[in-house]
Amino acid sequence: MVASLKYTREPHKETYSEIIDVRSSSEFAEDRIPGAINLPVLNDAERAEVGTIYKQFSPFRARKIGAAIVSKNISKHLNEHFADKEKNYQPLIYCWRGGQRSASLATVLSQIGWRVTLLEGGYKTYRSYVRQELDSLPRELNYKILCGLTGSGKTHILEKMRQKGFQVLDLEALASHRGSLLGEEWKGKPSPQPSQKYFDSKLLQALQSFNPNETVWVESESSKIGQVHLPQSLLKEMKQSSCVEIKLPIDKRVQFLLAEYPHLVDNPEFLKAKLEKLKSSCGWKKISNWYQMINNQDWELFVRDILESHYDPTYRKSMQHNFSQVEQVISLDDLSDSCIENYVDSLVPSFVGIS
Repeated sequence: MVASLKYTREPHKETYSEIIDVRSSSEFAEDRIPGAINLPVLNDAERAEVGTIYKQFSPFRARKIGAAIVSKNISKHLNEHFADKEKNYQPLIYCWRGGQRSASLATVLSQIGWRVTLLEGGYKTYRSYVRQELDSLPRELNYKILCGLTGSGKTHILEKMRQKGFQVLDLEALASHRGSLLGEEWKGKPSPQPSQKYFDSKLLQALQSFNPNETVWVESESSKIGQVHLPQSLLKEMKQSSCVEIKLPIDKRVQFLLAEYPHLVDNPEFLKAKLEKLKSSCGWKKISNWYQMINNQDWELFVRDILESHYDPTYRKSMQHNFSQVEQVISLDDLSDSCIENYVDSLVPSFVGIS
């Protein structure tokens, strides 16, 4: 029995067997609905080919050739991806604007008998929803800011808190960046960050997972983490929230940073290239001194000096401007598991719920 197509502009209100993005791999990589899979009906090269024919020859010829390519790709998906789907399979399908690409696959699947939902307006509808939600949702949550000088282990502490059941918004994990000049993630080489749009999608997904009746803990961040920007609505709420400041002896901070950033020790020329970007703020003489420390492998001396000369003054200035409502200062001897657990345990019940 042929099933009729269903349409929606609010896919977040329903549950589907699968969410299928039929756009090309490059479109999918830039952003997609979280959890979606990519089954292109036209890949990047095929889209370019059809587009060229459309412009240089005729729309009719482009549609004819495009239809042949789409049919070939749908056949491949039917033989591979959809071969084991049961009768109760109910996918949501979308493309860029909810046009021919998504309709082509949806029509075939509905003819088979599956109940298929199409996203009206396609990805553009979803993107509009993300922007609207990121403007309003941050105002519905209550935040507590964890702050402290570079190397105080804020991200490490927040992860321990998350394991203990606290609500934690890890912005640096979402951004795939640790939030400073040297904060790129490293997996054999610098790892790319998500696009701004995909960061927004992941951020919204995280915010929607929180209970608004409980505190959300988040690290003090600037408006920009690497190359992605925080929504102004979230940044405003963070700046108005009270803070807990972590203080750690500088020798412990140095040890922690050396353990956290071994790739910089292993790639000194990459590190030097990064440091050159501080020339305007720190001066070439200071940069040259750091280069000498790196060449001599005086790593503890280098880390301590860059903290005291650059990171600490910059962070203190930012804190005074953005996160001045410090209501509690916690002095830790080190970042051992026992020390952090004692601190986290001390937060119950003071900061678990809304205070």
